[in-house]
Amino acid sequence: MRTARSTTRKDPLARLLTGLAALLGLVVLGVLCPTAALAQAEPRAPGARATGLHISDGRLLEGNGNDFVMRGVNHAHTWYPGQTQSLADIKALGANSVRVVLSDGHRWTENSPADVANVVAQCKANRLICVLEVHDTTGYGEDTAAGTLDHAADYWIGLKDVLAGEENYVIVNIGNEPWGNTNPAGWTDPTIAAIKKLRTAGFEHTIMVDAPNWGQDWQGVMRANAQSVYDADTTGNLIFSIHMYSVYDTAQEITDYLNAFVDAGLPILIGEFGGPADQWGDPDEDTMMATAEQLDLGYLAWSWSGNTDPILDLSIGFDPDNLSSWGQRIFHGANGIAQTAEEATVFGGGNPGDTQAPTAPGTPTASAVTATSAALSWTASTDNVGIAGYDVVRVSGSTETKVAASATNSVTVTGLTADTAYTFAVYARDAAGNRSARSATVNVTTAGAPAGTCSVAYRATNEWSGGFQGEIVIRNTGTTAISGWTLAFAFANGQTITNMWGGTPTQTGATVSVAPASYTSTIPAAGSVTLGFIANKGATNTAPTAFTLNGSACTTA
Repeated sequence: MRTARSTTRKDPLARLLTGLAALLGLVVLGVLCPTAALAQAEPRAPGARATGLHISDGRLLEGNGNDFVMRGVNHAHTWYPGQTQSLADIKALGANSVRVVLSDGHRWTENSPADVANVVAQCKANRLICVLEVHDTTGYGEDTAAGTLDHAADYWIGLKDVLAGEENYVIVNIGNEPWGNTNPAGWTDPTIAAIKKLRTAGFEHTIMVDAPNWGQDWQGVMRANAQSVYDADTTGNLIFSIHMYSVYDTAQEITDYLNAFVDAGLPILIGEFGGPADQWGDPDEDTMMATAEQLDLGYLAWSWSGNTDPILDLSIGFDPDNLSSWGQRIFHGANGIAQTAEEATVFGGGNPGDTQAPTAPGTPTASAVTATSAALSWTASTDNVGIAGYDVVRVSGSTETKVAASATNSVTVTGLTADTAYTFAVYARDAAGNRSARSATVNVTTAGAPAGTCSVAYRATNEWSGGFQGEIVIRNTGTTAISGWTLAFAFANGQTITNMWGGTPTQTGATVSVAPASYTSTIPAAGSVTLGFIANKGATNTAPTAFTLNGSACTTA
């Protein structure tokens, strides 16, 4: 289990304000943030109200003192209240926490006390720490539809009877991104007032506060005022949340910001972040995740499913077996959730006296092998206390790569490449973190991409130094309409799409996946749809030679 930060704190002499002013200056997008430095926070013992999750010495701890590092995702519950199965799906993929979007009724339909109680119960049933947030405050001061933090605080007070006694399981995130880019300095006083209002009302939970600048704090207001905001909470049980999107497109910006809080002894996590490039830039999610793991800081990726712009959907159509490339990165990539998440000990795990590892799982067997997935099952392991879950790894020589996690003795591995040989094995783990010996391996060769009822015509319609415009025509050669589709192909020469119309691209390296726009989502029998795009290129611009539609191979025209 995690018991301490993996980095060494600075000497208290580093609290000298002038020294920190030089240390903590941040240039983001060419703007120098305020130099009012984050002073080293005085260690503060948990207050009398710290009955559950609480802050101590800049760390989020459970009620028993165990260090808890959030590894989870955001879920848009208020817009999709029927998708409560998503909480179980998120847990099955290895998450230990989830940030749940709620509404206080200012902008969207208010989530009732009964609904919130059910969300908390579902989180607990699925052994997830639950961060609850009010989304109506998003972009206040710039977005005229946004609500105030004071209104959000009143909403939380109306939920006090629901949330009282849930301090071990629930963190209250007062308001999402509660200030836009207009006069972000106005964020500080309302944030302090909302914190005090909740404490005066008797809330004992850890409180989370989001940054201004639509959560990204690119002008450094939260960073400069974090100490005064933290000191306003008499219990000391306050954690700061930075949202990292296209502002954070270099490693230096990410490490500077997070280390500023760590060095000051102030608690922080990445409450939202994205990875796919968009019209504003290309976030450096690899550094975000690696730095969070290095510093033992939490992260919560945005978001499970249902985004207006599906480029940020981790799962496609709320289907846990259909992760996007962004979802694969978050759950199964380096420093991802399956690799780094540890379940909260409040759910019965993490017994420090348990040092006995589970027995090795049985040899996995494969079934339902397709071009892109394979179902694996194995004989369950045994343990003196109990099995917490299984990790499936791909074996390549002496290298192992974690590809899936499961709470049961079966899983479907997705995101595979057609006509490719794989070797898989399984580990069991218990709640104390003990891991079994590795199972024997199973060899699996995925099927070739099935022939589909489609053809694709690709051409560059215009080229210039460093870029080009392209066109893709997808034709339905079948006798029935295709409703909903995903087109996949790969570039050969490092081309990268920067803008597309008719579809939404997701690109990982050379591989491109395209989801349809609303007006191209249906391809009638014997009909076609056309996509256009702008892309960067080098000296060579070879056209892709293979395309699949919904996993089936298309002919090329």
